[in-house]
Amino acid sequence: MNTKYKDLIEQTFDFPQEEFHTENNNLFFHDIDLMQLVKQYGAPLKFTYLPKISENINKAKNWFHNAIEKHNYKGNYNYSYCTKSSHFKYVLDEALKNDIHIETSSAFDIDIVKSLKKEGKLSDDAFVLCNGFKRDQYIANIVSLIDGGHTNCIPIIDNYEELDLILEETKSKFKVGIRIASEEEPKFEFYTSRLGIGYKNIVSFYEREIANNPQVELKMLHFFINTGIRDNAYYWNELMKCLSVYIKLKKVCPTLDSLNIGGGFPIKNSLAFDFDYEYMVDEIINQINEACKQADVDVPNIFTEFGSFTVGEAGGAIYEVLYQKRQNDREKWNMINSSFITTLPDSWAINKRFIMLPVNKWNHRYERVLLGGLTCDSDDYYNSEQHVNAIYLPVYEKEFPLYVGFFNTGAYQETIGGFGGLQHCLIPTPKHVLIDKNENGDLTTKLFKEQQKSEELLSILGY
Repeated sequence: MNTKYKDLIEQTFDFPQEEFHTENNNLFFHDIDLMQLVKQYGAPLKFTYLPKISENINKAKNWFHNAIEKHNYKGNYNYSYCTKSSHFKYVLDEALKNDIHIETSSAFDIDIVKSLKKEGKLSDDAFVLCNGFKRDQYIANIVSLIDGGHTNCIPIIDNYEELDLILEETKSKFKVGIRIASEEEPKFEFYTSRLGIGYKNIVSFYEREIANNPQVELKMLHFFINTGIRDNAYYWNELMKCLSVYIKLKKVCPTLDSLNIGGGFPIKNSLAFDFDYEYMVDEIINQINEACKQADVDVPNIFTEFGSFTVGEAGGAIYEVLYQKRQNDREKWNMINSSFITTLPDSWAINKRFIMLPVNKWNHRYERVLLGGLTCDSDDYYNSEQHVNAIYLPVYEKEFPLYVGFFNTGAYQETIGGFGGLQHCLIPTPKHVLIDKNENGDLTTKLFKEQQKSEELLSILGY
């Protein structure tokens, strides 16, 4: 019988895969020897493989370039990075190597933009698209960019008051976009997104507030839905409604030349993941091209704001299984040396699943287990994979430690978890390692941050 863990994976999936393979019964991720990483830095451990960021950016650029060429599309494509996915400097430094733009969400984002400009990482003609609900500090920071000569800083108007708030703060001419309040999926808890202005009200808002104001130029219509870019009836229906608004607006607003189709490219969350990115991009460009041709209006320049797609697949976490608790005749709990609530909060908060694989012991027999975190919270566990309602891992042996890796965790987890701040039950933030390639193509590692110390937590708490 084939009872080894490696047999299970090879019989269940097409394995090895582009980013995963095994050598000597240990797991490699993008040719990174993960057991060697554990031996060098210990566990728990977070890591970021920086080249994956540039790789995904350039994949998307190529998909759009090919579709634009194939359909003789007359607009251009602009890749923007959605900073809220990960604000870390090492992420922005890597992403900005690839001639991209920035999308911001809040006031302090603009301070990051200014820092990147000062270092020469972000060019003066890069687009800075300012999303989100804007009030005093965010407005002031946006205006400081506009008054400082950053002509491609484009606040995306979210509600009827924001334009007036900007006009009160500056005498400079500036460009704006308008966000469409998309309708949510039928099964959602509410009908319309809280963000943006309703489909039916956008043209009248433009005519009333912008058309006759020489200080303001409308450049962009912004479209985004929560479920992201997926090949289903809901997505295509919302896109067509968005195109209908673009066409109506374009006919009365000659300065409108850009359509922002937001973000939401899915990332790999299972070894069984299958998504035809190239087809989706091709069909989006085709649909926009055809709709504009039929309406006899110029096609827009296309903007995307990819966050998770940019950085998600660059991140990972490795834990050691400390102990196995047998709670009854069927359930075995493998207790890890960290917490899911604090280090992978999406797995707890929204039941998100990541790729989970053992780092070592692939030649051992496997068993069905539950994974438990260190906190005294009953919800601190991980109990299933995308493809099955269970977790299978190599058999636990106290004398031969098992290490478990979670992959494609690079988006949102650090900021939602509160990097460097207080953690649930005071579980410390793990050590974080950056992995890169040098000019010869050899892998290099660098410690970004040591594991959080007791003194840091006590200081925050006022002790």
